[in-house]
Amino acid sequence: MKSDFLVALTQMAAERHLPREQVLSAVEVALASAFRKDNPATGQNISVTLNPNTGEVSVYALKTVVDAVEDPDREIALPDARKVKNDAELGEEIAPTGAIPYIPSRIAAQTTKQVVLQRLREAERELLFEEFLQHRGDIITGVVEQVESNRSVTLDLGRGAQAIMSPEEQVPTERYKKGQRIKVYVLDVRNGSKGPEIVVSRSDRDMLRRLFEIEVPEVYNGTVAIKSISRDAGFRSKVAVQAAQEGIDPVGACIGLRGNRIQSIVNELQGEKIDVVPWEPDPKDFIARAISPSEVSHVELFPDEQTATVIVPDRQLSLAIGREGQNARLAARLVGWRLDIKGLAEWEEIQETRRKEAEEQRRQAALAATAAGRPVVEAAATDEPETAAVAEPPVSATAEIPEPAAIELPAETVPAPAVAATDILPAAAEVASETEPAALPELAGTDEESLLEAMIREEEQSRQSPADTAETLSVADLETFTLDAAPEEPEEDESFFPDLPEVPILTPDAGKIRFAED
Repeated sequence: MKSDFLVALTQMAAERHLPREQVLSAVEVALASAFRKDNPATGQNISVTLNPNTGEVSVYALKTVVDAVEDPDREIALPDARKVKNDAELGEEIAPTGAIPYIPSRIAAQTTKQVVLQRLREAERELLFEEFLQHRGDIITGVVEQVESNRSVTLDLGRGAQAIMSPEEQVPTERYKKGQRIKVYVLDVRNGSKGPEIVVSRSDRDMLRRLFEIEVPEVYNGTVAIKSISRDAGFRSKVAVQAAQEGIDPVGACIGLRGNRIQSIVNELQGEKIDVVPWEPDPKDFIARAISPSEVSHVELFPDEQTATVIVPDRQLSLAIGREGQNARLAARLVGWRLDIKGLAEWEEIQETRRKEAEEQRRQAALAATAAGRPVVEAAATDEPETAAVAEPPVSATAEIPEPAAIELPAETVPAPAVAATDILPAAAEVASETEPAALPELAGTDEESLLEAMIREEEQSRQSPADTAETLSVADLETFTLDAAPEEPEEDESFFPDLPEVPILTPDAGKIRFAED
């Protein structure tokens, strides 16, 4: 038959959720403390043994086996120790006097009670700490106990354990009421002075991962792996999944039949939207998937800067960016790249600008290469003029006088003379025939010999009196010429033949024959 002490001991262990042996050890330590309080003069090392069946208390004064005794109350020599115990060794603790009868007083009993309660509380805290330490990174259920003025929420986890959820770990769209039962994610467990300090959260992205493991068996057993998660708690989340086996649709497994699996997670998160996208090893494909539900036309990567430019149709630009940039922000967190989203029209303008810049760079490079391949030549040292933009040089004052045979007479305004010009000036006729198909004007009333004689005579007279050359020739020697009236023409440049003798030149101009003047 069990004693009353054993029944009480068992009941206490059950209430505290502690092993019975641990409760018994706490009682023995309390009795030892009470004995030392009743016997303050003794300096012995007291040990108490409690028989749980009978409730009998045995007190022993322990001594340590040593070679040379310095403190008789705590030490004993090895020969004396072997008299009590044959196999005693150095450093061993033995009770040479046996059990000491002890009946605790009322004060000692009160002290024992206090020590027992304190030891039990310490054991309970240690047990709770070890238990919740195993739940770190897991989801547990708690009841809202109190909402502090600083918006911190205290949760009752049962068995006296409390958890704290700070405002940073709360979902902005959720409101908590006292007595509300919610699921929280255990972030950390610390052993404080008043017991284990349990820090929980509902906004952490790993909570979403654990919810998928709870609701989706393929995720729990590893058939479908969650590669990355980006979450804007209370509003929207993106989850990238990959199948570890062939023939499994990772997205379909997470959504479930008619969306029942994903709907359970959404309900637990109080309406938070969740996008499940397949994970791709190629960054371009993965980025295109992450921008969903928007379509993607092109993705350009810049690996050195870990940046990507995403091109979407203009009509879906706002859809790709999302409200206040939420979709783009979540996609960037999901893929781990910095995303720059642009419309198709803007991208075409950028491409055109890049093409122009590339052409300009190629042109500059070609000019630089050309300049590097030849020596720089100064303009003054150039023997030959540039072939481009070279004008015909003007006639200088020292140019040779053309022969009279090279003078062309236009035939439109000069009347036909009796003698043809080709008979008088065959060379001039030959030149005119090459350049102008029109017939040369004819001269009337003279012949070749008379004309040549008049020219020779005029040359001799001009050497004597050059001032009267034109008048003498026109009056005396060319009476047989028939001249038509013509409008006056501007005079020729007097500097054209500055240093030559004055010779009458037969010149075609404005349909008449006139004489060149100095």
